[in-house]
Amino acid sequence: MQAHPSKSPVPRRRRLAVTGIAVAALGAGALTITSANSALAEGFCEVEYDVLNDWGSGYQASVSIATEDAIDGWQVEWDFPAGTTVASAWNVDWSQSGTTFTGSDVGWNAQIGAGETREVFGFVANGSSALPDRLTVNGEICDGSVENPTGGEPTTDEPTDEPTSEPEQGTPIERHGQLSVCGTNLCGEDGEPVQLKGMSTHGLQWFADCVNDASLDALAEDWESDIVRLSMYVQEDGYETDPAGFTSLVSGLIDEVTSRGMYALVDWHILTPGDPNVNLEAARTFFAEIAEAHADNPGVLYETANEPNGVSWTDIKGYHEQIIPVIRERDPDSVIVLGTRAYSSLGLSEGSGPSEVVDNPVAADNVMYAFHFYAASHREDYLAAVEAAADRLPIFASEWGTQTYTGDGANDFAMSQRWTDMMAEHQISWTNWNFADDFRSGAALEVGTCPNGPFTGTQNLKPAGEWIRDQIRGD
Repeated sequence: MQAHPSKSPVPRRRRLAVTGIAVAALGAGALTITSANSALAEGFCEVEYDVLNDWGSGYQASVSIATEDAIDGWQVEWDFPAGTTVASAWNVDWSQSGTTFTGSDVGWNAQIGAGETREVFGFVANGSSALPDRLTVNGEICDGSVENPTGGEPTTDEPTDEPTSEPEQGTPIERHGQLSVCGTNLCGEDGEPVQLKGMSTHGLQWFADCVNDASLDALAEDWESDIVRLSMYVQEDGYETDPAGFTSLVSGLIDEVTSRGMYALVDWHILTPGDPNVNLEAARTFFAEIAEAHADNPGVLYETANEPNGVSWTDIKGYHEQIIPVIRERDPDSVIVLGTRAYSSLGLSEGSGPSEVVDNPVAADNVMYAFHFYAASHREDYLAAVEAAADRLPIFASEWGTQTYTGDGANDFAMSQRWTDMMAEHQISWTNWNFADDFRSGAALEVGTCPNGPFTGTQNLKPAGEWIRDQIRGD
């Protein structure tokens, strides 16, 4: 399935609590929301307005309500600053006429229990996040109800910010050690679930100069990446043109990546032809040599077939069951990621679905199943299917992008956020496509960045690169 604007610092979950209504500050702006239940006026209600991204020309937020009394039904209305429009929203019945936004519950999210905090909807807006005018709740003006409606520190008897956790110490490999699969999760040496987040290289036959000391230092230290996927194409001027040379290149990069404390995912990047069995003997040779050389390295994971396509799951499964023993004979403890049908879509892109894997899994332990997606192409139906499958299969999203499946086109950061939120909830590890200076929008780096950089900071990042760097860093 191959082929953002600058984010300014914003407060996260700044809260105000007042009787009868609630207001939450967003930089220089505020949002008001309450319940249609008149009993609410007698109790306490609080809104959490969680800014997920603010890139100057627009922003994304989620809205949660916390109440003292149980409520049933809510509606909000406000006027945006001129030129600000909602681009998309979810879990809310909304409309915008001119600058006026109106939003109400969609039935299933109308009820909020006493003492409960519930995320009720989210939206993406183009334009300024400055204070809206004429904030109303059920038709009543409420913009004079708080002391600081213009963005100062809120006055409240509760802390305005959530306590910050101590940063994790040590490199990813130092923290998690030898990984394994436990149930449906990737787990560290201590048995606790782990979510790795990082980048995939582009094809090493084309963009090896983007993977050097400076760029790997940046990924480890500035991006705070947990993992790097080393994408070695088999065809398309790749491995088959120089098996010894590409094996040596990948082996050296494994050492470079893991010496910086990041995990290395070795990607046998088959795409055309889509049947992995065409390359079976070459795969045996490659994985035998790599596993032999790196058997004692706890930072190595293997992806045995990038994107099988046009071939049945039965044939793909048979291929995996011949390659896994080659690796296990030399490296018995590593995690192996298995490509799935229909461009590693768990069968979805060829009219099937995850059930074919659930009902007929590969006969091996310590394996995960690859899922690849591109947010502008693979939307609610894919998201729902993968979320359901995450309770039954160990999934690793070894390739995904914020654009279309070609790795190009407009970024859909709203849908991308929904994917990353789901993956965080289910502890699904991921590597984003791609860390290179290709001309397409899916390449993180501006054309001409490689090999000299600089690779730190955001000056040489495309919008997708900046957005993904924030996701990896947790900004």
